[in-house]
Amino acid sequence: MQKDRNKVLIVDGMAVLFRAFFATSYTGYIRKTKAGLPTNAVYGFVQYFFDAIHTFQPTHVVCCWDMGSTTFRTEQFTGYKANRPEAPLELIPQFELVKEVVAEMGVPNIGIRGYEADDCIGTLANQLSRDSDVYILTGDHDMLQLVNESVKVVIMKKGKLNYLVYDLETLFTEKQLTPMQVIDIKGFMGDTSDNYPGVKGIGEKIALKLLQEFQTVEGVLENLELLPKGVRAKIEANLDMLHLSRDLARIRLDVPVACALEDCHWSLRKDAAALKFEELEFGGLVKLLD
Repeated sequence: MQKDRNKVLIVDGMAVLFRAFFATSYTGYIRKTKAGLPTNAVYGFVQYFFDAIHTFQPTHVVCCWDMGSTTFRTEQFTGYKANRPEAPLELIPQFELVKEVVAEMGVPNIGIRGYEADDCIGTLANQLSRDSDVYILTGDHDMLQLVNESVKVVIMKKGKLNYLVYDLETLFTEKQLTPMQVIDIKGFMGDTSDNYPGVKGIGEKIALKLLQEFQTVEGVLENLELLPKGVRAKIEANLDMLHLSRDLARIRLDVPVACALEDCHWSLRKDAAALKFEELEFGGLVKLLD
């Protein structure tokens, strides 16, 4: 990576917000303003946000959000994410609140109805990586399909300041996968958290073995006669679901969103942010603004 290139940090807003909520609410205590507005997730989000800013020193920052639960994926497959519990009541008012805080800090909020934040992140990473190095801050391993020469995926691990930064080499060392195979493996094994099945009876171990041997879903399908009878039968019985699962797993890189570099230049609006922190009774966080 060249020294003089811009460095863009794309924040997966929902992933960070949910992580902050659960990291601070498991004890049963939830931070609230005097007026009773829950703020624990937003408070934690701000801490995670500045940890990442200090760690990765970006020149540009943008934040992406889901905009409602219905997307083209729920139209493709009604069961998609249908197993997800409702958001905790104390988290719901914080969805809009966190965007206000992000905007006051001078960071663009990006989201589009009908698509997931992942698709916005993929599209922006695709656009911005032409002349910048891009770092995607998330907890979501699906994002690993976006890794390339100019895009790194920063997975937040347990605890503060604990990141695993995936580039092409780390992805292959850690997972034995290329970015495209991150999509293909989901075609075979499905995704329990997103609630699509893949090929019934094929788990991660067999899926990985198939991709190591034949590289792609197409490679496997062209060589069905070489597979053990049981594996072949499972794939043949679930061909449609294999293709659908792979399509559900594929992050779109061409959704109608854009963010020009000059629109996401990182320049903290200290005064505006301080006022917002004060309004939310975040006294302890004002020091982060220096």
